[in-house]
Amino acid sequence: MKPFGYLRATSVEEAVRAAAGRPGARFLAGGTNLVDLMKLGVEAPPLLIDVTRLPLADIEELPDGGLRIGAMVRNSDLAAAVPVRERYPVLSQALLAGASGQLRNTATTGGNLLQRTRCLYFQDTTKPCNKRSPGTGCPARDGVHRDLAVLGHSAHCVATQPSDLAVALAALDAEVQLHGPDGERTVAVTDFHRLPGDRPEQDTEIRPGELLTAVRLPPAALGARSRYRKARDRASFAFALASVAAVLEVRDGVVGRAALAFGGLAHRPWRARAAEEVLHGAPATEDTFARAADAELAAARPLRDNAFKVELARNLAVSVLAGLARPAADR
Repeated sequence: MKPFGYLRATSVEEAVRAAAGRPGARFLAGGTNLVDLMKLGVEAPPLLIDVTRLPLADIEELPDGGLRIGAMVRNSDLAAAVPVRERYPVLSQALLAGASGQLRNTATTGGNLLQRTRCLYFQDTTKPCNKRSPGTGCPARDGVHRDLAVLGHSAHCVATQPSDLAVALAALDAEVQLHGPDGERTVAVTDFHRLPGDRPEQDTEIRPGELLTAVRLPPAALGARSRYRKARDRASFAFALASVAAVLEVRDGVVGRAALAFGGLAHRPWRARAAEEVLHGAPATEDTFARAADAELAAARPLRDNAFKVELARNLAVSVLAGLARPAADR
């Protein structure tokens, strides 16, 4: 039994002060990831700061037509919200593709973005792991890595970021709002999660003591359609082998706007900038979509047992983009 302190915060400021004053403290929301990691011995925070009573559970319409999503909004509520289903369907689809109904009823927006990798070595405290214990090594590189990264990994870590929500938010150019000891700041979702480099223990750009308070969505692009698709080993309650979130606008058979992000391939949601460059202004054809996917995935460095992910991601991207480009009468 490992004892820990518990504080039910009554304000954002109180939560941040408590976290800043106790190194290693963790914020507790839905607990669907943190509590599991504590049971496994991966996490042993000296203090849990309960933020479930804070006023962070609203979905607000913004004057510019965007949305502000509180960090405590439950995944099931966010997926069902009318503005999300109507204007950002890729986000609703991504949420519904994750976990189970029971977990979505508990899991929160902020917790989903901050969930940690499901790499077997990270979760097993009897094994070395640079992410869990820096400097001990990464046995996944030569061990079990079928589910792990093919893009952006390093000699120190080949783990993947498991969030479906984060992939959709990356394609939507969302921003994360943080409140810390030095005040408030905003970080683009595409910059929020880190590649491992030589510091794989640092998953995100969040600073000590900072609390994720909200996610901000820009106005939905007029005329654009969006979709999320996920490939996994079973039909539900499984993490992505590869996934694609896409936003596509086609005018007169030509791509006017495209945003593409991959999940399941890297240490963070992978915004496909090279693919987007190929797509912009090009004919909305399967040949174009294939060339775009190939341009992005040319950087892949698969390991011994996960090269199949490259072809899987390519096929997912082509299929999703082709479906979005298809005229309504043919869908």
